[in-house]
Amino acid sequence: MSSRPDPGSRRLALLKAVAHLLALSPALVLAWQIRSELLTGSGALGADPVAAVEHHLGIWALRMLLLTLAITPLRQLTGLASLLKFRRMLGLYAFFYATAHFAAYLVLDLRGYWALIFEEIAKRPYITVGFLAWLLLLPLALTSTRAAMRRLGRNWGRLHRLVYPIAILAVLHFWWVVKSDIREPLLYAGILALLLGWRISRRVVRRR
Repeated sequence: MSSRPDPGSRRLALLKAVAHLLALSPALVLAWQIRSELLTGSGALGADPVAAVEHHLGIWALRMLLLTLAITPLRQLTGLASLLKFRRMLGLYAFFYATAHFAAYLVLDLRGYWALIFEEIAKRPYITVGFLAWLLLLPLALTSTRAAMRRLGRNWGRLHRLVYPIAILAVLHFWWVVKSDIREPLLYAGILALLLGWRISRRVVRRR
């Protein structure tokens, strides 16, 4: 007798497909805007297309990072262990958007003069913290496979705690980039404070 597919597995596969589509949609929207700008000069990217592209990719890197951090509190509040199956996916999308943001800066801002990046890192604090956040994300992305989890053992969990300072650096990078109207960076800083505060309060309760 042939065994029927588990309905729960099919539902999870469908939810993952939807999650992938939603996570990719910002990149697809941006690609369409760039196409319209190049073909028709529609002004879809505003008066400063380079800044618009970099901001779009950077803000979605930050959002994906915060969504990744939100998975654990949501699982604890709802009791839905299946939410943890989306954490690695969201973390990799955060790295994808952060890498695209960094690449856009190198190609569009520095215009191929990539050797200038070291001068920019040393001279501009917001680039320093942004680059450091991306650099710390790199080992997390490279060790996101099950094989890496088995190979690293307990050290895998210790390594992936870097996501907390990465998130702090990412918010700080955004805050310094904006400079004047800090309402949006303040919103993301508040969300991050809630997510980190939840973890700290849970740890204090467990110790007591």
